[in-house]
Amino acid sequence: MSIALLVPAPFDTVSGGYLYDRRLVAGLRGLGHDVRVVELAGHHPLPDAAAEAAARTALAALPDGTRPVIDGLCLPAFAPLAEALAAHGAIGLIHHPTALEHGAPEEDRDALRGIERDLFPRLARIVATSPHTAQRLAAEFEVPADRIGVVEPGTDPAPRSAGSGGPGCAILSVGTLVPRKGHDVLLRALAGMPDLDWTLTVAGAEGRNPVHAQGLLALAEELGIARRVTFAGEVDGAALEALYAGADLFALATWWEGYGMAAAEALARGLPLAITAGGAIADLVPMEAGAVSPPGDVVSLTKALRRMIIDTEMRAEMAEAAWQAGQRLPRWPDRAAAFAAELARA
Repeated sequence: MSIALLVPAPFDTVSGGYLYDRRLVAGLRGLGHDVRVVELAGHHPLPDAAAEAAARTALAALPDGTRPVIDGLCLPAFAPLAEALAAHGAIGLIHHPTALEHGAPEEDRDALRGIERDLFPRLARIVATSPHTAQRLAAEFEVPADRIGVVEPGTDPAPRSAGSGGPGCAILSVGTLVPRKGHDVLLRALAGMPDLDWTLTVAGAEGRNPVHAQGLLALAEELGIARRVTFAGEVDGAALEALYAGADLFALATWWEGYGMAAAEALARGLPLAITAGGAIADLVPMEAGAVSPPGDVVSLTKALRRMIIDTEMRAEMAEAAWQAGQRLPRWPDRAAAFAAELARA
């Protein structure tokens, strides 16, 4: 099968969505498929003229017989090309609809919702990264349910986290510094526990929304917790592995996740989790493996974190449940075959 994956540049961006895309490309190539990656210039997801020009050029340059797979982050750039997408039998790879991006201006979200509601039903097939996202696509974006498939991300086997060794609780949060990840909510929750011994490391790229990233630094100072919080920036590979290994607890106060790959990585390492029920992540994390609070609910998250920090025996039980759940997660080697099967259904 000849496949072209169209994504916003650069393809080596450190994020869950791009990691999924890279692992998918490697897996499909390993199965013998001809896969080329086409990186699109311009601003995404709400496209500027450069993005729309890049989309037009990329689609026109596709060799005959090549099936375009378009990452949802750049799909709105193809809005003027809806008929051409249908003619090419284009597939949408939807991590989450961009209209659901928390923190974006309301007018941008409305514009994206209109674009996506128009484009999604015109695609030959949509592959979502979780059942939750698939359900939202059918219910809110008028996509026929029989044209939606699900291929969840995989995880690699990982060593169990050893933890910090105490005496305090080392908390890790992994996620790009954008409003949707709710790092501000997490900071406010932790600021409500000045009497407890905790530290927080936030691993996430700052460049996607520098204004918000600077705002988080200022918020930590304002709340009087800056000395306890480390913003590690964009971290991957061995450095990220070391952060997971030295953590006692994973926390993410997200407003919306199409799956929750960072939470899956925490489960794979046996870390108990304090999360918010934003999107599919609440389906991923078993109740016995952590605590789940409503999105944006600082009081509820503070109570959950306090309980988990103080009660080390309960935290150990959660860690064991997380480890067991992590061993049941899908693995990467079979994800490419599942995705190829979805393409064959288009």
